[in-house]
Amino acid sequence: MSFYQELILDHYKYPRNKGKLVKSTGSVLVHNPLCGDKIEMGIKIVGDKVIDVKFEGDGCAISQASASILTEYIKGKNKKELIKLDKNFIIKLLGVEVGPNRLKCALLSLEALRKILNSKL
Repeated sequence: MSFYQELILDHYKYPRNKGKLVKSTGSVLVHNPLCGDKIEMGIKIVGDKVIDVKFEGDGCAISQASASILTEYIKGKNKKELIKLDKNFIIKLLGVEVGPNRLKCALLSLEALRKILNSKL
């Protein structure tokens, strides 16, 4: 097993930032209708900076680990930095090849983040 596979399994078994954010400035629920994966993300932004972020969800190891890894990354970052994140960035964070059947799973948390950032916060 590679380091990155271990990283994904660790984030899946012991997700970081899992839970409900009590006082969020924005939240969204996204799902992948093809496989049933779901992620609800809540974020607290003060000024232009992410102060806190949490997620809840159900799904495969890739979707849940991706959410855990992404939420760790975005804390302390500003909105301008986060708007630039794309598919390639998420794949790089995961560190593994993601086949076409799992790409939507891997990008679900990014979809949630983009929807929150594009909403009126």
